[in-house]
Amino acid sequence: MFEEFKISSIVIARDEEENIRRCIASQIGVINDIVVIVDSRTIDSTAKVAASFSNVNYETAEWKGYACSKKYALSKTKYDWILWIDADEELTHELIDELKQFKKKQPVYNAYDLARRAFFLGKWIKYSGWYPARVTRLFNKNFVSFNEKEVHEHLKVAGKVGHLQNDLNHYTDPSIEHYFAKFNLYTSLAAKELYEQGRCSRMRDILLRPIFLFLKMYIFRLGFLDKLHGLILAIFSSLYVFTKYCKLWGLNRAKPK
Repeated sequence: MFEEFKISSIVIARDEEENIRRCIASQIGVINDIVVIVDSRTIDSTAKVAASFSNVNYETAEWKGYACSKKYALSKTKYDWILWIDADEELTHELIDELKQFKKKQPVYNAYDLARRAFFLGKWIKYSGWYPARVTRLFNKNFVSFNEKEVHEHLKVAGKVGHLQNDLNHYTDPSIEHYFAKFNLYTSLAAKELYEQGRCSRMRDILLRPIFLFLKMYIFRLGFLDKLHGLILAIFSSLYVFTKYCKLWGLNRAKPK
């Protein structure tokens, strides 16, 4: 008879006092080993909240980038099977039940993806290309590694990826202020990544890419069905692309001749 195996989770957090309690609480009863690494630059009570859970392996650590921080968290886990979950995410009740059943069977694949319900300004964005937006989050750490991307890091998996049936909730941007608090950092990281790849920013990148993204999200991916939220999201996303390529242009101009 197959013996139920155990799962560790990894969470990286900075100034997430509004989210971290919900994230951790959703894992209780299904995740056996919860590792929370709090960025040492945190100025709110994220660490205090994480430490209030007796079954959490919590640590404050120096920030070394998204991928490196997750690798460090991975080194602190007890078990081979890992759930990667962000501080602004939570397991749904349906996903919890599915994971409980998953632990009772021999896994077929080395990694599994799942769909995320992303909530933007308090609304689940069902269209705009945001759902199901499957991401690989459950994996056997012996067959998976993180890439080295500055932003939007992902997993490199040996073999095929299986599918979980239920969703993860993602409370990505509860307010416009929160969106733009991340905006400057993320566009800078994305521009730096393109620059290090030897990419150049041309006029068509700055003018046409934002327009194309807006049309893709709002028209072709039915963002208008998300109503005002869909319009705001499409405009903000096109502005993100515009700013990223303007910053890349700036990096190219500053490059030594």
